[in-house]
Amino acid sequence: MIRVWTGAAAAAPARGSPLIRPGGSPWTRGVIVLLACAGLVAAASVGAALFTLGALHHIYFDRHGLPDLGPLTRFEFPTIGHIYDTNGQPLIELAREYRQITPYADIPPIVRDAILATEDKHFFSHNGVDYRSIPRVVGKVRVGAWMGRLATGGRHDNTSGRAIFPQGGSTITQQLVRGVFLQHQTSQENSYQLRNVGLVPRALSSVIGARNVNMVLRKREEIRLSLWIEERMREQFGSKRRAKEEIFARYASFVYMSNGQYGFARAAEYYFGRPLSTFTADDADKAALLAGIAKSPRDYAPTANDTRPILRRRNQILALMAAQGFISRDQMTGAGQRPLPAVVQHASPPFQSSAVVEHVLDELKAVRADLSIDDLLQGHIQVHSTVDARVQRIVSDALEHGLERYEQRHPSARGVVQGSVVVLKNRDGSILAETGGRQVYHGRATSYSDFNRVRQSMRQPGSAMKPIVYLAAFRHGDFTLETLVPDEPISVPTGSASAPKWISNYDGRFKGLIPIREALAESRNAVAIWITAQIGIDAVLRTSRSLGVQTPLQRYSTTALGASEVNLLELATAYRTIASGILAQPYVIRQIVHDSREVVGENGHHSRPISIDAGALSLIQEGLRGVVRIPTGTAHALDSRGFPIAVMGKTGTTNEFRDALFVGSTYGIDGITVAVRIGFDDNRSLGPKETGGRVALPVFQELVLRVYRDKIAGPVPSFPPLMEQRITRYLQGDAAALVVDQALSGAATGDPRGHASPTPIRDH
Repeated sequence: MIRVWTGAAAAAPARGSPLIRPGGSPWTRGVIVLLACAGLVAAASVGAALFTLGALHHIYFDRHGLPDLGPLTRFEFPTIGHIYDTNGQPLIELAREYRQITPYADIPPIVRDAILATEDKHFFSHNGVDYRSIPRVVGKVRVGAWMGRLATGGRHDNTSGRAIFPQGGSTITQQLVRGVFLQHQTSQENSYQLRNVGLVPRALSSVIGARNVNMVLRKREEIRLSLWIEERMREQFGSKRRAKEEIFARYASFVYMSNGQYGFARAAEYYFGRPLSTFTADDADKAALLAGIAKSPRDYAPTANDTRPILRRRNQILALMAAQGFISRDQMTGAGQRPLPAVVQHASPPFQSSAVVEHVLDELKAVRADLSIDDLLQGHIQVHSTVDARVQRIVSDALEHGLERYEQRHPSARGVVQGSVVVLKNRDGSILAETGGRQVYHGRATSYSDFNRVRQSMRQPGSAMKPIVYLAAFRHGDFTLETLVPDEPISVPTGSASAPKWISNYDGRFKGLIPIREALAESRNAVAIWITAQIGIDAVLRTSRSLGVQTPLQRYSTTALGASEVNLLELATAYRTIASGILAQPYVIRQIVHDSREVVGENGHHSRPISIDAGALSLIQEGLRGVVRIPTGTAHALDSRGFPIAVMGKTGTTNEFRDALFVGSTYGIDGITVAVRIGFDDNRSLGPKETGGRVALPVFQELVLRVYRDKIAGPVPSFPPLMEQRITRYLQGDAAALVVDQALSGAATGDPRGHASPTPIRDH
């Protein structure tokens, strides 16, 4: 027995006692280390034997806790969700993993060969695990690292050292299993904390370390699942060959290929701008390059700065392909001499549909409560919108041009003045285009997560509110377009003890008694306030709700001048309702399709005739048409040879020129309605004389001209001839004929709805 003396006894050992002193001979210390190592090896052998027996039982016989194989057999990997326009053109791709599902038949032979040569040359013969590779893997065990581990006495891991067991040796099936089912376990295996607290793993960790035990346990589960999955896939698809093809296709679609791209098909388009299906035997170099990326995306993607490792890896794979007879030596040499192909440039143009996407994502929650944004991001659903990409581009361009014209007058506003536009179909309220802001704001390109000023910005509509006031008056029954009203100084109470507020017109003048038609065309503030006093503010509020405005408006007289805030979409809806006679809430989702091709959601939007007398509706339509045709009208710029489109509409300018608006429509259910607003987000002034007619109207003019010139919205609808004739008579000064005509033409009033007028509803 060897005794080690310590403490006081060490100072005076008994004579003849065997003693090993601290700092004894090297030979003695070596004996101790050797014996300790032998003990550890013996313990490791026992532990390894127990672990091996347990592992074999777990791999071949234990079928508890297996994952759900359904998504794998159904090929339901996360893919790309699309939002399409009304013509089936994609507006945007949304995904957490940008992946394209590729069946085996769509993978070209040259690409299959490159994958097999690189990853698993015996893939079609083994059953999920290639036992022939085990000796090769064992030969790569880092014995030196293990001995260094033993030399520490098993006390702790060497956190800076290499793992004992090498990477590699995994079949394609094992790699697929690792990526689909063992991502969490794989992500934690490099931890120096033991992830399994069982007795055997703990004992084994004292010999090989927690990190290596984690790796072994992951590998054990990987082998178990691989064998089980291959067995189940054979049962599912009827033969080993078919099962192998399906597993291969899933691997080729699942694997990460760097730069946010998943699967070989997506990588081919991303790096080379070509569909994978176009690859031929002449593309061996590209197939080898793609196969190399799968091994180490960070190192071998062709976008890396240092191309030497990429070329070296590509040529290694070409050599493997030649060695296995997939290509000839001449093909290998020729492909290996080619330079790396130029990678497709992926510039990010300003996103023209950001507001549309924001609207779609928000409406998705309302259309189907059982669907979520995550379903779209996983590619489980595809959304078909009402938007026309052609109109969307026109709207975006027109807004940018309008902002540029303003910035030429105000250079300090460059890049910070904002705008928004929405285009609706008159028939049903579907959204043809929606732009919630400029393409680049404060130097940053727009994103679908940005603020959508069409729906989210509550601003005063200014004089764009006045048509609702006049329609309320026509519903009241005591007013027509020829009714004379006073354009005179008028005040409104301020709601406090201070003096009332006096209302002025934009031009600072008052014209006395004038026809309503003229007051509307010239946007006379005093008249709008006077009419509101006659019919009551509640009549105006009820009419706004009848037109589809859902935001509660304030019961102040100045609401008649646009002092209450609404969003641009509500304002557009009101004008669309006036133009069509159809009440419908706007919508942007036309259809939702599941990845099984089943239509799982269609927007159940509803429309119905508006409950407003057709005569009153015709009067406001004629009044808004007069805003354009009457020379003193605020939108008379639209009555020109350069704009041969019959429209009606109204300008809007808010206090101190903070916002400039124009909302206009072509006539009837076959027309469209466009709303434009321009202003600063911080509510500063646009500047003196920067009115809706000067700032917003040109945007409307450009986009409507292009939409009809390109025949996107069909032929331009005509206004009823009698309506146009009455405006012509007014312009000719035939007031007497107008009064008679107005009294006699009620039955002949043009009804834009194309159906019998509903029972009149009067507001009192």
